Amino acid sequence: MLNFNFYNPTQIVFGKGEMKQLDSLVPKNSRVLITYGGGSVKKFGTLDKVMDELKKSNREIFEFGGIEPNPQFETLMKAVKLVRDEKIDFILAVGGGSVMDGTKFIGIASCKDEYIGKEDELLTQGMISVDKTIPFGTVVTLPATGSEMNNGGVISNGKNKLAIFSKKSFPIFSILDPELTFTLPKTQVANGVVDTFVHVVEQYVTYPINAGFQDRAAEGILQTLVEVGKETIENPTNYDARANLVWSATMGLNGLIGAGVPQDWSVHMVGHELTAIFGVDHAKTLAAILPATWKVRKVEKFEKLLQYAERVWDIREGTDEEKIDLAIVKTEEFFHSLDITTKLSDYKIGESDIDTVINSLESHGMVKLSERGDQTLEITRKIIEKAL
Repeated sequence: MLNFNFYNPTQIVFGKGEMKQLDSLVPKNSRVLITYGGGSVKKFGTLDKVMDELKKSNREIFEFGGIEPNPQFETLMKAVKLVRDEKIDFILAVGGGSVMDGTKFIGIASCKDEYIGKEDELLTQGMISVDKTIPFGTVVTLPATGSEMNNGGVISNGKNKLAIFSKKSFPIFSILDPELTFTLPKTQVANGVVDTFVHVVEQYVTYPINAGFQDRAAEGILQTLVEVGKETIENPTNYDARANLVWSATMGLNGLIGAGVPQDWSVHMVGHELTAIFGVDHAKTLAAILPATWKVRKVEKFEKLLQYAERVWDIREGTDEEKIDLAIVKTEEFFHSLDITTKLSDYKIGESDIDTVINSLESHGMVKLSERGDQTLEITRKIIEKAL
């Protein structure tokens, strides 16, 4: 196991009806900004429930809606202005990963006075050094990104998708009530299952490092997703199935299974470019790129792919290579069972588009990807070709 420094201060309040805890969690006499996305929190009454709780104590409440599925810098800067003008001292993100990611940036940018007028430079720093940020909590309505219990986010600036992190950007608390996710469209739930699945394997299917706990925890999340994935899409009010999805999404990217192990993230890097260029849902790009990556990088990931085959899919017969091949097929079949294709060509992405993706990766410095840093642009090209 590699050395690591694990820290996660987020309080999780989990279960049906736990919105009732909100009044005690948000500071009294605060100036609160509620951030949300395209309006579903209004349509399905979640925002009303949030308001009812916040109004139980003396607070000034402001709203900022319209944060996009891939939160745009330009939109977030409007919220930053609101935070500064109204002297907001607490933010409550109500929504999914994009709202939470955007809220993290809003909190950072609002406190970086030396960057006033040039906040876009913050997006290029990766890990952003800050003395303080606007504290925030979350009410999760879409299980997928794990942003409710980590300190990272992905922000779009035009067609560029950029990852940001800050030691100060963990949520103070996150309320996870699975019932708040019952009204989600099937495609969003499916995206959440796939996104969580790929988060886990990017930290697991790398190379052996004798991290038994992390491996077993990762395998447990993957098996849970396989068990509940189709069920929670077809029967959204099955509380137990949805609760397991919600908690798996949180645990998949809160740092626990990634502590002390090598991590890949090449699938995400390529997927981000595809989403930015072609507008395909993030999770849907991952579903195409992941199996293709494993097919092209089978030798480099052989030992962990074999472990994945045996432990997650219980494949015991055949040669080691046959086990791996079958595990990749089963992974694709799992994505298909969620009504998500594993071919980029189904999104009208063809060979003539590959150069555009490769050039974009190169311009963003993504020229040596993977857990070993040995995935060159030539190898990435082969992966995209395999995914068509």
